[in-house]
Amino acid sequence: MESELAVKRLSALAQTGRLEVFRRLVRAGPEGLAAGDIARAEGVPANTLSAQLTILANAGLVASRRAGRSIIYVAEYANMSALLLHLMEDCCQGRPEVCAPLAEAFTRAACCHQPQGAPS
Repeated sequence: MESELAVKRLSALAQTGRLEVFRRLVRAGPEGLAAGDIARAEGVPANTLSAQLTILANAGLVASRRAGRSIIYVAEYANMSALLLHLMEDCCQGRPEVCAPLAEAFTRAACCHQPQGAPS
Protein backbone atom coordinates (compact mmCIF):
# COMPACT_ATOMS: atom_id res chain seq x y z
CA MET A 1 0.00 0.00 0.00
CA GLU A 2 1.28 3.44 -0.85
CA SER A 3 1.81 5.81 2.05
CA GLU A 4 -0.57 8.38 0.53
CA LEU A 5 -3.42 5.87 0.58
CA ALA A 6 -2.59 4.86 4.15
CA VAL A 7 -2.66 8.51 5.21
CA LYS A 8 -6.01 9.02 3.46
CA ARG A 9 -7.51 6.03 5.28
CA LEU A 10 -6.03 7.01 8.63
CA SER A 11 -7.28 10.57 8.14
CA ALA A 12 -10.78 9.26 7.51
CA LEU A 13 -10.64 7.46 10.85
CA ALA A 14 -9.07 10.40 12.71
CA GLN A 15 -12.35 11.84 13.98
CA THR A 16 -14.36 10.36 16.84
CA GLY A 17 -17.69 10.19 15.01
CA ARG A 18 -16.27 8.58 11.87
CA LEU A 19 -14.25 6.10 13.90
CA GLU A 20 -17.36 5.06 15.85
CA VAL A 21 -19.40 4.67 12.65
CA PHE A 22 -16.65 2.57 11.09
CA ARG A 23 -16.34 0.37 14.19
CA ARG A 24 -20.12 -0.10 14.25
CA LEU A 25 -20.00 -1.26 10.62
CA VAL A 26 -17.11 -3.61 11.35
CA ARG A 27 -19.15 -5.16 14.17
CA ALA A 28 -22.23 -5.40 11.93
CA GLY A 29 -20.45 -7.80 9.61
CA PRO A 30 -20.92 -8.26 5.88
CA GLU A 31 -24.68 -7.71 6.15
CA GLY A 32 -24.01 -4.07 7.02
CA LEU A 33 -26.47 -1.56 8.40
CA ALA A 34 -29.02 0.81 6.95
CA ALA A 35 -28.04 4.48 7.15
CA GLY A 36 -31.06 5.27 9.33
CA ASP A 37 -30.14 2.55 11.80
CA ILE A 38 -26.59 3.89 12.03
CA ALA A 39 -27.84 7.44 12.60
CA ARG A 40 -30.18 6.33 15.39
CA ALA A 41 -27.56 4.13 17.04
CA GLU A 42 -24.93 6.87 16.93
CA GLY A 43 -27.39 9.62 17.83
CA VAL A 44 -26.36 11.84 14.93
CA PRO A 45 -28.45 13.75 12.38
CA ALA A 46 -28.76 12.19 8.94
CA ASN A 47 -26.75 14.96 7.25
CA THR A 48 -23.88 14.53 9.72
CA LEU A 49 -23.87 10.78 9.15
CA SER A 50 -23.97 11.29 5.40
CA ALA A 51 -20.85 13.45 5.57
CA GLN A 52 -19.09 10.90 7.77
CA LEU A 53 -19.98 8.02 5.44
CA THR A 54 -18.87 9.98 2.38
CA ILE A 55 -15.42 10.54 3.88
CA LEU A 56 -15.13 6.87 4.87
CA ALA A 57 -16.31 5.76 1.40
CA ASN A 58 -13.85 8.09 -0.37
CA ALA A 59 -11.07 6.48 1.67
CA GLY A 60 -12.26 3.01 0.60
CA LEU A 61 -13.22 1.98 4.12
CA VAL A 62 -16.96 1.57 3.54
CA ALA A 63 -19.19 0.67 0.61
CA SER A 64 -22.91 0.99 0.07
CA ARG A 65 -25.68 -0.78 -1.75
CA ARG A 66 -29.34 -0.03 -2.22
CA ALA A 67 -31.89 -2.38 -0.64
CA GLY A 68 -35.36 -1.16 -1.50
CA ARG A 69 -35.68 2.33 -0.05
CA SER A 70 -32.67 1.93 2.24
CA ILE A 71 -28.98 2.35 1.63
CA ILE A 72 -26.98 -0.34 3.38
CA TYR A 73 -23.41 0.45 4.39
CA VAL A 74 -20.74 -2.18 4.96
CA ALA A 75 -17.14 -2.05 6.10
CA GLU A 76 -14.59 -2.80 3.39
CA TYR A 77 -12.77 -5.53 5.31
CA ALA A 78 -10.11 -6.13 2.65
CA ASN A 79 -9.11 -2.46 2.67
CA MET A 80 -9.15 -2.36 6.47
CA SER A 81 -6.89 -5.43 6.52
CA ALA A 82 -4.55 -3.87 3.97
CA LEU A 83 -4.22 -0.77 6.14
CA LEU A 84 -3.49 -2.82 9.25
CA LEU A 85 -0.93 -4.91 7.37
CA HIS A 86 0.72 -1.75 6.08
CA LEU A 87 0.99 -0.42 9.62
CA MET A 88 2.48 -3.67 10.88
CA GLU A 89 4.74 -4.41 7.92
CA ASP A 90 7.97 -3.71 9.75
CA CYS A 91 6.77 -4.75 13.18
CA CYS A 92 9.04 -6.48 15.65
CA GLN A 93 12.45 -6.17 13.97
CA GLY A 94 13.44 -9.44 15.62
CA ARG A 95 11.68 -8.65 18.90
CA PRO A 96 8.47 -10.73 18.95
CA GLU A 97 7.36 -9.28 22.29
CA VAL A 98 6.69 -5.97 20.52
CA CYS A 99 3.94 -7.47 18.37
CA ALA A 100 2.72 -10.16 20.76
CA PRO A 101 -0.41 -8.21 21.83
CA LEU A 102 -1.28 -7.59 18.18
CA ALA A 103 -0.72 -11.22 17.24
CA GLU A 104 -3.05 -12.25 20.06
CA ALA A 105 -5.72 -9.81 18.85
CA PHE A 106 -5.45 -11.17 15.31
CA THR A 107 -5.74 -14.72 16.61
CA ARG A 108 -8.96 -13.80 18.45
CA ALA A 109 -10.29 -12.09 15.31
CA ALA A 110 -9.46 -15.16 13.21
CA CYS A 111 -12.22 -17.05 15.04
CA CYS A 112 -14.73 -14.85 13.24
CA HIS A 113 -13.69 -16.23 9.87
CA GLN A 114 -14.29 -19.92 10.55
CA PRO A 115 -17.20 -21.45 8.65
CA GLN A 116 -20.16 -22.26 10.84
CA GLY A 117 -19.94 -25.78 12.17
CA ALA A 118 -16.17 -25.91 11.71
CA PRO A 119 -14.23 -27.04 14.77
CA SER A 120 -12.43 -24.28 16.70
